[in-house]
Amino acid sequence: MDFNYIETFENSIVIKGVRNFELDHIFECGQCFRWNRQGNGNYIGVAFGRVIEVEKKGEDVIIFNTTEDEFNSIWSNYFDLYRDYSEIKNVLSKDSILEKSVEFGHGIRILRQDPFELTVSFIISANNRIPMIKRAIEKISQKWGNELEYKGEKYFAFPTIEQLNKATEEELEKCGTGFRAKYIKNTVDNVYANTIKKDQYDEKYDIDWIKSQEDDICHKELQKFMGIGPKVADCIMLFSMQKYSAFPVDVWVKRAMHYFYLAPDVSLKKIREFGINKFGELSGFAQQYLFYYARENHINIE
Repeated sequence: MDFNYIETFENSIVIKGVRNFELDHIFECGQCFRWNRQGNGNYIGVAFGRVIEVEKKGEDVIIFNTTEDEFNSIWSNYFDLYRDYSEIKNVLSKDSILEKSVEFGHGIRILRQDPFELTVSFIISANNRIPMIKRAIEKISQKWGNELEYKGEKYFAFPTIEQLNKATEEELEKCGTGFRAKYIKNTVDNVYANTIKKDQYDEKYDIDWIKSQEDDICHKELQKFMGIGPKVADCIMLFSMQKYSAFPVDVWVKRAMHYFYLAPDVSLKKIREFGINKFGELSGFAQQYLFYYARENHINIE
């Protein structure tokens, strides 16, 4: 467990003695799209139908606009606070090459996000830039999600399967999803049919069933959704399904792996296999440290 205890005050909680928790490391490492840095360094985000603000103050973390019950039922799990990241870092730092990346991103935690939201979000992420991804997700949430309020400002929850099923492909495209609109519509239709229309049940489109499978099967089954390839499947597995052998390879991880470990002509598939073979059950954690280090330090390969 990476904290000592919690205290409550004025619709907020204080997580005392938090370890391995840095806001920018967590929210800027490519795993989430609904969190935004504020002028005072805090982050405001929307998850699981709620809006919260998070502040790091010394060794404590304050979560505003929540309760102890919500911390116990949502946020302690969401922030993966019952995992000892020091032990993970100790193991990964035995690799002298990875050690520098682990130290640089020492406050990273892998969030446990909603699988349906992450499936749609990372379909949007394919061949896309983070500002555009965030904008498209925000527009989708504004159009079909529930309205929330915090400090007099409006926020919007990511829509449920039932809510997003009302969207047409054209409407999704107008939200900035581009060619991915047809992938989202197809995915939502299939997930909705499984969730609501039990007579049309097909386990290959049952996100809960996919999540319950072993890592290799999970990876293959996710790719049966339109618009999901190996990298997007790995992201969904890692950031919402607790499949920590996943090793998403994007441009930054490719550069990091070339820079630190491999010759530049190695394929994405081989980089993924190399990462999984090298880091095993901790591959996903290693990937996050490598991604964050490579992007923040602008690693490039000539």
